[in-house]
Amino acid sequence: MTQPNVHAVHRDWDRPFPTIVRAEGIYLYDSNGRRYLDGSGGSSVVTTIGHAVAEVAQAMFDQAQRFSFYPAHAFTNDCFLELTDMVVSLAPGELKDASRVWVTCTGTDATDDAVRLARQYWVERGQPSKYQIIARWQGFHGNTISAAGFSGIVSRRRIFQPMYVDSPHIPPAFCYRCPFEKTYPECDLLCARTLESTIRQQGAENVAAFIAEPVVGAALGVAPAPPGYFQVIREICDRYDVLFIADEVMTGWGRTGRLWGIEHWETTPDILATAKGMTAGYTPLSAVIARDSIWKALQDHHSPFKAGHTLNANAVSCAGALAVIAYTLNHNLVENSRLRGEQVTAGLRRLMERHPLIGDVRGLGLMFGLEYVRRRSTREPFPPERGVSARVERAALRHGLVTYPCTGSLDGTLGDMTLMAPPLVITPSEVDELLALLDRAIGEVEQELGQELEA
Repeated sequence: MTQPNVHAVHRDWDRPFPTIVRAEGIYLYDSNGRRYLDGSGGSSVVTTIGHAVAEVAQAMFDQAQRFSFYPAHAFTNDCFLELTDMVVSLAPGELKDASRVWVTCTGTDATDDAVRLARQYWVERGQPSKYQIIARWQGFHGNTISAAGFSGIVSRRRIFQPMYVDSPHIPPAFCYRCPFEKTYPECDLLCARTLESTIRQQGAENVAAFIAEPVVGAALGVAPAPPGYFQVIREICDRYDVLFIADEVMTGWGRTGRLWGIEHWETTPDILATAKGMTAGYTPLSAVIARDSIWKALQDHHSPFKAGHTLNANAVSCAGALAVIAYTLNHNLVENSRLRGEQVTAGLRRLMERHPLIGDVRGLGLMFGLEYVRRRSTREPFPPERGVSARVERAALRHGLVTYPCTGSLDGTLGDMTLMAPPLVITPSEVDELLALLDRAIGEVEQELGQELEA
């Protein structure tokens, strides 16, 4: 047996990684027999239905016994066809029963392909000047060079900056640290209206699409847009003939207490990218859902969609997705996400009363986050070198809770946060356990910080 952490490249050079040997429900078990509550839903916001659901593994096994792989340039497969029918029947707003689905491999593939589709649509429409993708600062859409380029997560952009295609960015919809120093609703949603001025500055004839997460995950430690935000975005996109892409890689499939995150704003995007909860981590798979009219522009010109990977629409993964989605619906996990989300929010607010380190709690459903501050009254962040969110993550792991540390809530550089997204199967007593473990971890970090923390 090889020594651990010698040949494998992990996400950190300076820490040991326990070896997971088993998982069940909301818990993970390592080779030393320790149990961990999967509070971040993987890395992260993935494990919607929990671990070791037998029918998902069985569905994938049954398909693998028939065939695992096939030449997709020459054939299709039944699981892929059934999955696309199911997805369209469940799609949000005007996409329901009036869209088509491209199935690919990862969340990054989905956002990258959504942007590809927007570009190809305008070319086929005879408007090839429309190529720019407007996004938001402190937004995250994936890790390929292209997706990182139109993302706005500063820490992951710097090293690769010379390699990006220029993408304009607007400020985030982030009420806790409003970039305009306004207060909702008196702000008149300036964060949304900035899109209009940016489109005009770039020239609407050059802008293909605007992309945004309904709830910003890793870049802002779970920050839902304020009420009315995406309605304004939709109006602006329609006014200037710009496509609206909703990045639901994290927020889809019940995570926010609705099947789709964008449903909280009663708005329909033109294109929707989804992944993570679609297969709950059992296998890689993602999808791009777009209006029929968008795909028709390609079809009418006999122009195949210019995207794809070797493992697109993999039959085994499609079988897994069908089983995961069925489990989500049959066990009413969307409603459980809403109810347990309300329980979590109340519990986090109680923690906030006891812990001056917590500056803000936020989220929707079972996607929630905390922001840590040195002084709550002024929202002053800690210096980055203090690594507060990483301290909380390490303390929580010692107590048996997996969290996801985030940084950059202030200008993408300062600000420490924790992202949480436990499986949607979590019970009331398990929510209490999660809160108790988090309580201990935050208390431990407060003791470490001592006088650096000002009440």
